[in-house]
Amino acid sequence: MLTIASGPPSRRQFLRAGGLGVAGVTLPALLRNDARADSAARPKSVIYVVLSGGPSHIDTWDPKPDAPAEFRGPFGTIPTRLPGVRLCELFPLQASILDKAAILNGVRSVENDHYLSEVYTGLPRSAGNRPAFGSVASRLLGTSAHLPAYVSVHEVQANDRFDYERPYYAGSQHAPFRPFGDALNDLRPVRSRDALNDRRAILAGLDRMRREIDAAGQAAALDRFQARALELVTSPQAREAFDLSKEPRRNVDRYGRGKFTHQTVKSIVYDWDVKPFILARRLVEAGVRVVTVQVGSWDHHSGAESDIFLSYRHCLPALDRSVWALVTDLEERGLLDDTLVVVLGEFGRTPKVTYPGPGREHWADAGSAIVFGGGMRVGQVVGRTDARAERSVSGTMTFQNVVGTIYHVLGIDPVTAALPDFSGRPTYLLDQGRPIGELLG
Repeated sequence: MLTIASGPPSRRQFLRAGGLGVAGVTLPALLRNDARADSAARPKSVIYVVLSGGPSHIDTWDPKPDAPAEFRGPFGTIPTRLPGVRLCELFPLQASILDKAAILNGVRSVENDHYLSEVYTGLPRSAGNRPAFGSVASRLLGTSAHLPAYVSVHEVQANDRFDYERPYYAGSQHAPFRPFGDALNDLRPVRSRDALNDRRAILAGLDRMRREIDAAGQAAALDRFQARALELVTSPQAREAFDLSKEPRRNVDRYGRGKFTHQTVKSIVYDWDVKPFILARRLVEAGVRVVTVQVGSWDHHSGAESDIFLSYRHCLPALDRSVWALVTDLEERGLLDDTLVVVLGEFGRTPKVTYPGPGREHWADAGSAIVFGGGMRVGQVVGRTDARAERSVSGTMTFQNVVGTIYHVLGIDPVTAALPDFSGRPTYLLDQGRPIGELLG
């Protein structure tokens, strides 16, 4: 990945950027689908916010105020813009825009574990190594001239066993671009003249190195796609989209701030990070088709030092503000109808509170998600669980249906579309991936 820690890059470093490796993929390869991009009209995009660890559905979007106390927990509920629909009292901002949303209740998972295969592919690990839906979109829809089709605003370590944003047989050139490094991922105001000069030196170094390459005639010797990769790294469009310093401070502040406790050790406190939300909006505004985000820490089991409700008093208001700001920001820019925002975890949590703690454990039989925009039929709740939020009582909704809906929004038929697997055999994207019919316009 491109990481410019201090000062302008050397000629050798910059030339290497032309074949930049990002999560095992080179930027030249990433751009090979560019010729197929459709520029006739603004295409649909997806911002996929993953609450890794699994948030409790009964404490968020599927509260049960009449359930026994050992199920419903300590939080009250509040009315929303949808008559008769209530949310957790810590979600007042989402309540104020719920007419722009659809809540999905009773979403079932297969894994009941933190392997995010279902989240990113729609299918469990038992289905084999399937490409992430963002990689499929990159393969089938192509890329723009200056930006990749699929960006993941989630940094992973090499060989991370919980990383399921992998392209597999979609092709390594369709792996997500991960924009990490000081030049792209720092919203902090500079604290000294030296720091400001460092940032100016980075930008000046990029411009100067490109001029030197052109003057020396070396650019002509690059492979066509290497040259395009070089254009991606240095193009005004890409630099503008990834440069968070261009975001007005008042808009950054709108996305909120806050803290949240560790999921099992309540004495450890983290800062809530709004940068992924803002970067996601900037990227879809620039034309990226799929942006995935992971925020927070949501694996709240029982344990001697665990307190799910203490953590939620911190992180739920922070999530509420960031989601509200993202949706409002998109709407004000005229982007919401063309951008599907999905917020979910990999499963729900046991409706009955467990001790010591308090905590809640993994629960595959029912989880919740919330979606905004994308031309979907919003202003409704799809699916219903029983009086204790234990199981769905109105049909079966799975991650295949959720991912199938995303494919539908992007213009990919989730029922008939297929890719050749590693053996060359045509393989459907999903096994039973019909879109959620209630959401279709």
